[in-house]
Amino acid sequence: MDFFVPLAKNVDQAQSVYSSIAEHVSAPKPTNDKRIQKLVWTHEGVECIGEIGKLPPEVFRANDEILAIFECDHVYKICTQNRGVINFDPILASSDNVKHVTYFD
Repeated sequence: MDFFVPLAKNVDQAQSVYSSIAEHVSAPKPTNDKRIQKLVWTHEGVECIGEIGKLPPEVFRANDEILAIFECDHVYKICTQNRGVINFDPILASSDNVKHVTYFD
């Protein structure tokens, strides 16, 4: 699947939004231009799946779709409009609990 950010009108706008979110949540920019499309991890014993353009797992009580996922030092930051972009901190997934990462093509 090609890289996208929900609601972005084109790839250039998607890149710009992605970079802005990364800066806002203090995420490093990928050194190899890999963008995460989907993340599978466990949270309190429950398998969770976070995918760009879809709602986060119900356990996080977020009602807006995932816009970006960033790999940071020992944690992944899953950002929705409300969690990570506008109001609250992003959803966090410890690197130790991550089972699988899927990247955009």
